[in-house]
Amino acid sequence: MSKELYVGRLPLEYTEEDLRRLFAVAGTISYIHLVTDPRSGESKGCAYVKMNSEKAAKDAIECLDGAKIEHTTLQVSIARPQKPKVPGAGPRPGRPARPARPAADGAEQPAARGPGRPAGRKPGKPGGHGGGPKKKR
Repeated sequence: MSKELYVGRLPLEYTEEDLRRLFAVAGTISYIHLVTDPRSGESKGCAYVKMNSEKAAKDAIECLDGAKIEHTTLQVSIARPQKPKVPGAGPRPGRPARPARPAADGAEQPAARGPGRPAGRKPGKPGGHGGGPKKKR
């Protein structure tokens, strides 16, 4: 019976081929899924490796969990089943998530503070002006 393993704290430059060579010391590998960012395609530093047998999976955990690879310490464990997605979690149904507004210099700013509160206003300050020094007349 095959067993799926979770591999965390991977060096970001690791490829599926690097993982295949690393886990081959423990036994035969069914498949490897390197988790990547959907937008950039860059590695997120974790992967799932399916070994052909439970013995191979146990051997991989014993050999590789806590192993030092380049500048990091690997984390290898039995993969937990994926949690089912909860309907209604995330953006409200029927409304897309609000994109971040670009700043004047092109850098991203945090999203708005919530309904009814523009970004420049502070609670309890009438007129939305900051509490800066007052001008003398």
